[in-house]
Amino acid sequence: MNIEEIRGIPITDFLARLGHEPTARKGNEWWYSAPYREERTPSFRVNIRKNVWQDFGTGGGGDIFHLAGEFTGSSDFKEQAKFIVAAWGGVLPENGAAFRPKEKKPDEHPDEETCSVKATFGPLYNKVLLRYLEERGICSDVALPNCEEVRYTLRGKRYFNIGFRNISGGYELRNRLFKGSLSPKDISLIDNGSDTCNLFEGFIDYLSWMVLGLGCGDDYLVLNSVALLERSYGFLDKYDHILCYLDRDEAGRRTLETLRKRYGNRIEDCSALYKGFKDLNEYLQNRLPQD
Repeated sequence: MNIEEIRGIPITDFLARLGHEPTARKGNEWWYSAPYREERTPSFRVNIRKNVWQDFGTGGGGDIFHLAGEFTGSSDFKEQAKFIVAAWGGVLPENGAAFRPKEKKPDEHPDEETCSVKATFGPLYNKVLLRYLEERGICSDVALPNCEEVRYTLRGKRYFNIGFRNISGGYELRNRLFKGSLSPKDISLIDNGSDTCNLFEGFIDYLSWMVLGLGCGDDYLVLNSVALLERSYGFLDKYDHILCYLDRDEAGRRTLETLRKRYGNRIEDCSALYKGFKDLNEYLQNRLPQD
């Protein structure tokens, strides 16, 4: 696929491929809950005629490449293209010039400011972040050994996030209002030397699994995005058993089918445990005592 073919992918179809469906459709405007952060009221709009998006919660917006940048936490155009093609299906040309962004003429407006983020890391002691996890059913006894507190300043504002490290040194970031990542984007692996691996889409589901006490001593692999599935193969290939706790949605089903084609009966679908719920964390939350 070249740059124009990628840019021509309908953003609504791309979001559906990632498992995100609109909450409302009003003419050319489709509304979603922001797909890369947590929010209670949908504030993410796609104009299907112009094929552009806008996030009224953060002020962000743009085309499909800008959207991929939000998912990957990267401003690198090539990394954005790789993410889109991995999720959509297709092949990037070997010649990088074929998908290099067009150079701007001197009289054109310069690119928007790209903010570099210098983050600091430490133990997860922030009470607001811990309270957010508790509301999702995750106790500090599970969160503290698995997560870090990530602090950074962006455009003069200070931010605090729950951070979950991946194998490349990047982090998945969460707080009550934000869902994103700190590049580089990659999978996460907890290797205990087991011949069984438990597979999750996101780290909140992994933490939920730990809270539920479904086992111990196995290995754990968190995709951090179904678009990163191929990166997991080099690790999953060695396991005799792969227990899948994927979301009960279209993206989760497609991911499971892809894994079955590669691994056959080494794959076990464990989603029946949380039948009636979207994912493992939603199941956990519904087991909590009601006030």
